[in-house]
Amino acid sequence: MERYSRITEKNQREIVLLRAFPCAWGKCTFCDYIEDNGRDREEMVQENRQVLSRVTGAFGVLEVINSGSCFELPEETLEDIKETAQRHSIGRLIFESHWIYRKRLNELREYFKIPITYKMGVETFDYEFREKVLNKHAEFQSAQEAAAYFDSICLMVGIKGQTKEMIRNDIRQLKAHFKHGTVNVFNNNSTAVKRDEELVKWFMEEYQWLLDDPDTEVLYEITDFGVG
Repeated sequence: MERYSRITEKNQREIVLLRAFPCAWGKCTFCDYIEDNGRDREEMVQENRQVLSRVTGAFGVLEVINSGSCFELPEETLEDIKETAQRHSIGRLIFESHWIYRKRLNELREYFKIPITYKMGVETFDYEFREKVLNKHAEFQSAQEAAAYFDSICLMVGIKGQTKEMIRNDIRQLKAHFKHGTVNVFNNNSTAVKRDEELVKWFMEEYQWLLDDPDTEVLYEITDFGVG
């Protein structure tokens, strides 16, 4: 498991994959990522501290991801992130959070006292597919509602049951309402959700231009950010 990487192309930054307590929702049908979480606070804090020790502040931006939301990181790890940011003159942090924490986002802005970009895993703006198939538990009805809280979103494409029109609409909403987005091409994992190879092929041809879009990152493999 690689837990530290540098993004040197679009949106240059350092990125760390830390361990946290169990995801507060943890019932998304497509996700087995939550197996990385834990309950041994001391073990997680020490492991996270070792990962954070690799941060240099080279780009002035640090992205912190974990198997859930940033609010599930141990308090000691939040303290270590703050100390790391101060020591290396990091001017911006990037965190990921579930929709259920949307009213708590300012807590960490006040705690760290530097700008924070919050990402949310939307997966799709098709409400029925997001809630009935993916079981995301994110009940917003529109992209505007999500954009009122989050700066950046993650979409997922290439899942059996998705349609081309769903994906077209998702990309339109991303570009219209958010400063930044990540598009994850679904890879088969241990869940029952399966990849649609034809849909993936179509997406990679139809949206080739996203690879050159400075505000959108396309992850064809789950480890494309260098962690995982």
